[in-house]
Amino acid sequence: MSQLPAVLTIDGPSGSGKGSISKLLAETLGWHYLDSGALYRTLGIAALKEGVDITNEDATSNLINHIKLEFKRTDQGGWGVFLNTEEVGHLLQTEEVGRVASTIAVFPKVRSGLLAMQKSFQVKPGLVADGRDMGSVVFPEARYKVYLTASADERGKRRYKQLIEKGINANLINIIRDIEQRDERDKTRSESPLVVPTGAVYIDSSFSSIDEVVQQVLNIMK
Repeated sequence: MSQLPAVLTIDGPSGSGKGSISKLLAETLGWHYLDSGALYRTLGIAALKEGVDITNEDATSNLINHIKLEFKRTDQGGWGVFLNTEEVGHLLQTEEVGRVASTIAVFPKVRSGLLAMQKSFQVKPGLVADGRDMGSVVFPEARYKVYLTASADERGKRRYKQLIEKGINANLINIIRDIEQRDERDKTRSESPLVVPTGAVYIDSSFSSIDEVVQQVLNIMK
């Protein structure tokens, strides 16, 4: 039996820095990248575009068969998210899409429908997988696992800064409240709740820079 390519899972709550850190790690290691949160957000974008009732589990899960999603490097050197060849990265971090993604992520049929898609990203030379259940459900046998978190206030400030820099109107108090509510939903949902995966290294990034966390993870892998 051939050995599967190595996987580094980065799990944690919304706004903990998983995305930025995972992308830098994938670039540093020369590995592929999977943003599982983007899968749900992209499905949310597709649902909004198609006018699908996001409270209807069957209607939402059926959309998965019509999605072609890719993570590709752009000409600018960053990571782009493409839905049916359309670059949708600029829509992923809006509050509306975030709420839709969090709503549909609780549906078992949606989660099972996206599971096979996520597993297909495990190809050579390796994969950095970023999400909320990468190390616990999708890649439980991953060679390297990290659980990354930060305080709700700090995560709210980071999200607010990101949105303002992108020219998106935002309210800090509302963002922090949304993060706290999303944390509660993610931790208490019956399907794939947010947990610290078995064997994962716990990192609190509240007072650390992105580069410091990246180096910490690289040291762990060594």
